[in-house]
Amino acid sequence: MAKKSAIEKNKQREKLAKSYASKRARLKAIAMDKSATAEERFAASMKLAELPRNASPTRVRNRCEVSGRPRAYYRKFRMSRIALRDLGSTGQVPGLVKSSW
Repeated sequence: MAKKSAIEKNKQREKLAKSYASKRARLKAIAMDKSATAEERFAASMKLAELPRNASPTRVRNRCEVSGRPRAYYRKFRMSRIALRDLGSTGQVPGLVKSSW
């Protein structure tokens, strides 16, 4: 089980990234627009830099929904390999069949 503080910090980052998503997208579009003047592009990039760091979606870490584990994460199931194996063995994941040979 991951530390509660790490899980909560990641949840806070997700919430912050979601709230600033439209503003970041608008500023990034201006900063990348080649038809805009250099001053406008520079101003947009400076405003983008003033936003909180944790508002960037790249700072959000994929974590297991069950255990909070940050490694060996399956995006399709939103859980780690360990939690997936435990739940799959008990038949709690629909469509997942444990292979044996």
